[in-house]
Amino acid sequence: MVTASVSIRCLFPFGGHTLIMFTLRRIRLLPLLSLLVAFAMFAAACGGSDSSADDEVSTPDAEESDGGGTSEEEAPETTEATDGGSEESEAIVTETPDDSGVEEVVGGVLRIGIEAEVDGINPTGSALSQPGLLMANQVFDSLVRFNTDDQWVPYLAESLTPNDDFTSWTLKLREGISFHDGTPLDAEALRVNFETVIADPLVGLAVAPYYPAVDAGAFEIVDDLTVTYNLLDSNANFPTSLAGQLGFVASPTWLAAAAEDPTLNQAPVGTGPFVFESRSEDSVTRFVRNEAYWGTPALLDAVEFLPVTDPDVRANLLLEGELDGQVTTNIASTETIAEGDPTVQNLLDDTGDESFVMLNTSTPPFDNILARQALTFATPRDNYNTLIGLGINRPADGMFTPDSPYYNPDVVQEADDPDRAIEVAAQYCAEVPDGCTDGKINMELQWSGPSVVQTRIAEILDEGWSVAFNVEFQELPQDSHIQETAFGLYNAVTWRQFGAPNPADDGVWLLCRTIGGISLNWPKNCNESRDALFLEAMASTDEARRVELFKEISQKINEDYTYVFLYHTIWATSLAENVKGVCNSQSPEGETLRCTLNGRMWYDNTFLAE
Repeated sequence: MVTASVSIRCLFPFGGHTLIMFTLRRIRLLPLLSLLVAFAMFAAACGGSDSSADDEVSTPDAEESDGGGTSEEEAPETTEATDGGSEESEAIVTETPDDSGVEEVVGGVLRIGIEAEVDGINPTGSALSQPGLLMANQVFDSLVRFNTDDQWVPYLAESLTPNDDFTSWTLKLREGISFHDGTPLDAEALRVNFETVIADPLVGLAVAPYYPAVDAGAFEIVDDLTVTYNLLDSNANFPTSLAGQLGFVASPTWLAAAAEDPTLNQAPVGTGPFVFESRSEDSVTRFVRNEAYWGTPALLDAVEFLPVTDPDVRANLLLEGELDGQVTTNIASTETIAEGDPTVQNLLDDTGDESFVMLNTSTPPFDNILARQALTFATPRDNYNTLIGLGINRPADGMFTPDSPYYNPDVVQEADDPDRAIEVAAQYCAEVPDGCTDGKINMELQWSGPSVVQTRIAEILDEGWSVAFNVEFQELPQDSHIQETAFGLYNAVTWRQFGAPNPADDGVWLLCRTIGGISLNWPKNCNESRDALFLEAMASTDEARRVELFKEISQKINEDYTYVFLYHTIWATSLAENVKGVCNSQSPEGETLRCTLNGRMWYDNTFLAE
């Protein structure tokens, strides 16, 4: 057994979340026991509690890459498991990081390794998974942002005001802001962005289902800086949907040019603190400081993003000094970094998305609940969490962590029951003999790569499933993987999703209205009673009632057998010792903003200390 010495630093509580910064020395790996004790204790030690939350109500993203959403680090002592599979452990050393004594430095280039390349960086049309959103954060500003309490605060917007029943919201922009190409940010720019995104066949699926038709008054210009969004349903927290991809505002001049020349989707134009300079796909995308930024200019000269699909390779590049930082959900590579250089900073967060196997209910075999049940029972969840999560991630039973107010302790993820899987598979094969070979159900598992870790995940899952299934493998680049999933061209995929700070925003992945030829309800599973609960939760300002509703929603998701939840993803952003100021972003009113969300950060206040 490897012993451990770990520094656990509490950066600050995120209201429902606690962000932890670790400096790992060596790691104790205790099979089946999680350092997540640590997380329960960190919440207390850091003065906060962590609940399920992530971002991006609006992105057709959330896809499983490195390590199947595997997670990160760990270190101390562990004890018995508590409700929800989380466990207790004690930090050996606890420190509070403080960059206040470090002198800010202007200049330098920050090089960040990301898990995959993306098909473009156009918020109105690109399928922005985590790497795309990380890059987009630098070149685009969003209309609102989340503060450290996970409450929305105006950013490009100056204010948002609802009508009495929350079916209309009026947004006023800040004055004097221009895009990188000199085009003014005004109501007309918002109109162009809204109409472009709502017309997009993929990204528009996150928008169109919530509005009347454009020609029926979905969007109205009030004056040069003021617009009104008119909704189909009451939404008491509508602004949270504008904190991510749907809130990014692109230059209308650039959008028009990109419509004529799609190659320009690779050269984004926003209002953000960095300006696009160059992009060599599968190599380097470079953004340089926006000297004319409407806020405080960035300290870095440039930020460069390098796609490296294998997490172990990314880790080695960081250790070799070729990268200043890297983002991963793979615990093994984070362990490699910790052992290779104890000065590396690791920002950990498991309050965002969940890692799971997702099933397509629109085509055989998983259009039949018997096949879905059989796969659920056959899933080697304990083995997966031990070998991939290394016993560190908290096992997940649904959308919410055990310390979330929305967590339903009565919902338990079934798995690790091969005898029951064989029995149910036999029932399926009796009903659908053409879907079986040698008494086992035929299926395909798809994932994104190339990645050694993802291939290992497929092998682990197949080892359990093989008692009742004949499994074929398909590995695709991340952007193709997302597109095929959106079109329903899959049986089962490994995936990351859910965890929005406002959980009502996660309805985009579940509502019947987001099912079509292209779907954001990826499993294409329509449950009208579940929809009714989501719509009530959207409209409600009664938090006690919202808690009841989300507990019911969790139960219905569990009963539909469309997701086999594995664990709560831990995102790690590993940064060289001299990378400072990463958690210093503020709103125009001076309010501290959330530092990281599903591995996505903002580098406007980051600097390289001397």
